[in-house]
Amino acid sequence: MRCPAHGLKWNVNQLAAHAFLEISTQGNSATGVAGGMTPSPRLLKSLALLLLATPALAAETRDALFQKSMEKMFPKLVEIRRDIHMHPELSNEEVRTAKLVADRLKELGFTDIKTGVAKHGVVALLKGGQDGPCVAVRADMDALPIKELRSVPYRSQNPGVMHACGHDVHVTCALGVAELLSKHRDLVKGSVKFLFQPAEEAMPATFKGDWGAKLMVAEGVMENPKPAAVFGLHTTAVVQPAGTTDDGVHYLKAGQIGYTPGIDNANSDRFHIVIQGKMAHGSAPHKGVDAIAVSAEAIMALQMIKSRQTNTRQPLVISIGTIKGGDRENIIAETVELGGTVRTYDANFRDGIIEQMHRILKGITEAHGATYEMEYRKTYPSIQNNLKLVEATLPAFRRIVGEKNVIELIPGMGGEDFSYFAQVVPGFYFRLGVANEAKGMTYGGHTPMYDCDEESIKTGVAAMAAAVCDFLDVQK
Repeated sequence: MRCPAHGLKWNVNQLAAHAFLEISTQGNSATGVAGGMTPSPRLLKSLALLLLATPALAAETRDALFQKSMEKMFPKLVEIRRDIHMHPELSNEEVRTAKLVADRLKELGFTDIKTGVAKHGVVALLKGGQDGPCVAVRADMDALPIKELRSVPYRSQNPGVMHACGHDVHVTCALGVAELLSKHRDLVKGSVKFLFQPAEEAMPATFKGDWGAKLMVAEGVMENPKPAAVFGLHTTAVVQPAGTTDDGVHYLKAGQIGYTPGIDNANSDRFHIVIQGKMAHGSAPHKGVDAIAVSAEAIMALQMIKSRQTNTRQPLVISIGTIKGGDRENIIAETVELGGTVRTYDANFRDGIIEQMHRILKGITEAHGATYEMEYRKTYPSIQNNLKLVEATLPAFRRIVGEKNVIELIPGMGGEDFSYFAQVVPGFYFRLGVANEAKGMTYGGHTPMYDCDEESIKTGVAAMAAAVCDFLDVQK
């Protein structure tokens, strides 16, 4: 171990002497520990190093040290978050955001930085002061094609584009963890790989090739070194806590953390259907095949898969999001295009749903003399949180926010490509509470009024840093 002030190698007895000296010299000062005063960062670091043999005490001391650093960092983190929020960029267009991330990492002293990963991704490696394995932290960077309606000083300056899913906070939290751990490398028992990911928002059904996290994995970000685990967080305002059955609104507030053991969200798939009929004059529909009428029947039948053709215990969502068809009000439409999404938890069950969709579309179109084509794209697999990793991490969260503020949630039907990282190594994807009723921050993601209480950044950085360090503490 090394002296926190000079980097000299010390044994445990020397560290103990250093800690005692710190206490003795600070006992009568405003930064001392006598009389219940707040210990200085130097003393806290000495104690954290001294207590490495007793992990629980060391972790609590490290938390206190991190908290003091966090208070100093916070104004800059708010500035970064607002900068990103004001300049949102769509999937695979994150040029400015990626540059901001890379430039900030360089300012923090990072030298192992890769840019242009999976188009605009950034990967950086922090080597701690002690030997150990690697753990990964992921943050997605892209925004959504939504017009922001909130009137705030940091409102989007990119018309029609908005950080309506909190990715600005994700990036800020990851940069905060990078800064915190770089300031205290000597307490990090291994290395931390930061994955700043482009293009998380769902890829189009007709897109050819890999996208976002899948492309990052294909380009080797989970190798050299290979992480032993990967962590990710997501801002969340509205939730359904485990054990609740009502349809009321439940908020995950700033200062709270939500999690699900096992399944977190759904397989998220996209489909594109083309129904082909025959054009005719609107006054003589019998001379054509009305693609709009056929589509209407197909839509209703597809909705009945959930209500009448599947086990009621299997979660399923089939939603039609777009309908495009017809040229004029007095012409029977020849072609209609339908676009939608399917959400499931079980991969085999999903395959059965695809077969049912084909059977329904084939039957209805043949009955009316029409034809169909369906392009079905399996996009994001369901996130499966590693149970052992969840169990090992929850004590860190409870230390940071208190036991009552760590809340188990019911899995949702949303989709997230963090799952591609979690298929390579054990993963834990948790929810960062951002709601604040007093500030009117109670809207769900992907809406034009969505916003995050910036106090949540403190929780996100502290919780992620504690999770990472606790994980590395117990690895061999």
